[in-house]
Amino acid sequence: MKYIGTPFDLTGRVALVTGGSKGLGLAMARIFAEAGAGVFICSRHAGELEAAAASLRDVPSARIEWMQADMTDRVQVKQLAASALERMGRVDILVNNAGANVPQRIDEVTDETWDEFLELNLSSAMRLTRALAPQMIERKWGRIIHITSILAFTSIAGRSSYSASKAGLLGLARAAALDLGTSGITVNCIAPGPFLTDLPGRVLSTEDKARFAARTALHRWGRPEEISGAALMLASEAGSYITGSTLIVDGGALTRML
Repeated sequence: MKYIGTPFDLTGRVALVTGGSKGLGLAMARIFAEAGAGVFICSRHAGELEAAAASLRDVPSARIEWMQADMTDRVQVKQLAASALERMGRVDILVNNAGANVPQRIDEVTDETWDEFLELNLSSAMRLTRALAPQMIERKWGRIIHITSILAFTSIAGRSSYSASKAGLLGLARAAALDLGTSGITVNCIAPGPFLTDLPGRVLSTEDKARFAARTALHRWGRPEEISGAALMLASEAGSYITGSTLIVDGGALTRML
């Protein structure tokens, strides 16, 4: 399928965005819909999904579907992939955005917490990629985007589980890019920095929020919609020669040594 009008056009494509009911996931879902794609979103909370879907339907001619799913449940992940294919007919763009971050010192991490972080932040991305790649291979076109974090490259105290799981996505993307590249499928990561969504809003203190803002070159937190351009590029023909890479969207936070 060739693009229509511009290389950012997604007319005829279908995107599945996990964690798509709010924050970065909802912002990416919106830009895909505005670019012409059908969009399927999921999260754990039906009420949030219903509200998000309603907000997305203000995009003219947008086809929006949703499904409640817990990404730590392997059966539900499998059902999500099957439902998206049944209801949308195809999935061309997969954005693995679902994730969580609960601070714990390394000497306080429990096996249960560790396993849950790996399942949600890393393993679910592998399982959805594994489930949806075959139909992309058949069409010789696909875009897979894992939402990692700048904490995959650096970290702060109490983020051992989060940093480890997000760093795992970098390796997953690189290896899968080699597996799938000859089938016209790209696999990349986006590493957001300080975006003031619900997650950091809950886990960070006021002091931590100010410190994160000061570390960026722009001296502010990012707005969720500011991740949209990066996601659209990687999801479209505009990013057709980018694969196995990580696009850092952090307001310049990683440029600062001290």
